Amino acid sequence: MTGTSPGRLAGGPFWRLRRNPLRRHSDMVEAWVVLAVWTVTLVGGLLAGWWAGATVDHAFAERRAALHVVAAELTENGAGGTPAGGGSPVVAGYDAGKVWVTVRWTAADGSVHTGLAKAVPTATAGSRLAVWVDRGERVAAPPTGRSETTLDSVAAAVLVAPLAATAVWGAGWAVRSRLMRRRLAEWDAEWQRIGPQWRNFSGGKG
Repeated sequence: MTGTSPGRLAGGPFWRLRRNPLRRHSDMVEAWVVLAVWTVTLVGGLLAGWWAGATVDHAFAERRAALHVVAAELTENGAGGTPAGGGSPVVAGYDAGKVWVTVRWTAADGSVHTGLAKAVPTATAGSRLAVWVDRGERVAAPPTGRSETTLDSVAAAVLVAPLAATAVWGAGWAVRSRLMRRRLAEWDAEWQRIGPQWRNFSGGKG
């Protein structure tokens, strides 16, 4: 019996749910709080992670739906373009080494639009270039690829799930701490009532 905790002797961590003469109402409340916290921590963390991943994926899907590709024509050479943007080098990102050039395209309604797009320095005026544009026929950055979208969604889920679980666990810990303070106050009040009687029974030695 040496080293055996009272919790194990009483039936494990859920001893408060079992009928026994020492169980108080506060013990029952705490037992259900512990069970609820564990359940909400697990289920809530998983649901929060799923929601975060789904939200990120939906945001990327909406952006993809708002963009379309057009076949634009370069109005200038890639190297030595106009000061308005043509020929200006791209110095960062995946497109480093390309240059900004002016392009022109015709929308579905027949209207003609121009904008700046990235092209290789060897591109020549009159050549075709696939350009992403939004619903307002403005040049936009290409949408995120499916593999990168999946990775970002998973990363969001992995980040949010433990944060949500920690928040629930912290709230449960705060509730348990309040119950513990209330229980100690009840014990103190009961001892104030029973203590004098106990000392009388023990001849004033208790």
